[in-house]
Amino acid sequence: MRMGESGGMEHKQWAASCFNKVWDLLGKEDRSERDDEEMVHLCHASFWHWSQDEGHTATNISIGYWQLARVYAVIGQGGQALAYAEKCLKVTAEAELAPFYMAYAHEAQARAYAVLGERERMEAAAAEASRLTERVTDAESRGWLLADLATIAR
Repeated sequence: MRMGESGGMEHKQWAASCFNKVWDLLGKEDRSERDDEEMVHLCHASFWHWSQDEGHTATNISIGYWQLARVYAVIGQGGQALAYAEKCLKVTAEAELAPFYMAYAHEAQARAYAVLGERERMEAAAAEASRLTERVTDAESRGWLLADLATIAR
């Protein structure tokens, strides 16, 4: 298949499909090394497809960077996780996205610092994420943030 021949799926659909498959793998109890590798590839594919969609937004890019940071943190690659968390923070701040997205950018940063064993930086990033979470008005979204923050190894 040549570039542009999507077999009926557009970039947005591919991005969402890959994104959702990453979540399936993240939730898998007995994930193998092969699963981890597939998860990394799917996450990068999701991000790339979002970036190719003509209608993509800063929110899509922020979420993509956040998911990349999460995946790399989960597989123990703290340096990569931090690099993507920093990109997430930059895009989110530049676009002045809602506190929900900024809180998740800091959550990603805190998780990366936890993997790297940088406790003070992890605590600072987690505290900023918690502070921003207080500004999230939707109870369900706030709950997701609090639940994710609680899973960061302290």
